[in-house]
Amino acid sequence: MQSSILLVEDDVFFAKVVKRHLERAGYNVNFCENGQEGWEKFQKHVFDLCILDVVMPKKDGFALAEDIRSMDVNIPIIFTSSRYMEQDRLQGFESGADDYITKPFNMQEMLCRVEVYLKRSRLLRSERRVVYTISNLIFDYSQYHIRHKDADSHVRMAPKEAELLRFLCENSNKRLKKDDILSVIWGQEDFFASRVMDVYLTRLRKHIAQDPAVKLETYHGKGLMFIADDLGRSHTIAKV
Repeated sequence: MQSSILLVEDDVFFAKVVKRHLERAGYNVNFCENGQEGWEKFQKHVFDLCILDVVMPKKDGFALAEDIRSMDVNIPIIFTSSRYMEQDRLQGFESGADDYITKPFNMQEMLCRVEVYLKRSRLLRSERRVVYTISNLIFDYSQYHIRHKDADSHVRMAPKEAELLRFLCENSNKRLKKDDILSVIWGQEDFFASRVMDVYLTRLRKHIAQDPAVKLETYHGKGLMFIADDLGRSHTIAKV
């Protein structure tokens, strides 16, 4: 079955180029010229991946990504933008994106990234569901959310944020080097990846603050330790 991609881009000429390459690679592509049209299309159809421009009329890419995440926490989202400022890229990840590619970019690189995220998404849908109990917290990695066991609602997490917490859970009560975490989760150790990781660590600290028995300690800015003595993990079959 063809993977279906939602492409939202207000530069029609650029969008036609991207759409043509994606279709030649075997993907089914739905194109929208603005964020509001993209949101309406997303609500009516099932997509496997979204490629969003940042600056668009009616609804920008950041707002659209947040709306999409409110309906689907697992679908891969890739931003494409001529805005290369670090703050823009950080905002992109905070809004729920998996990747942020600055224009102009190599189309072959884009195709490679699309395939990587689609493979990860397919694996996530088919693998066993993983849920961690961290003292009084319940972290559902497969659904990307966390909650206190006594709470009725959960907190939604960005995909990379959930990957980071899962890594910390699997290596709890160990002193970890920040560079090692960057290599495993982001595949690189550059300054920008480090900044993104700092953003997610700040958010994780807010999540676990619900339970004083769980702590995330920093050592001299270069090391971390996720302290959780009462930690368990369960597996159930995920629905495809």
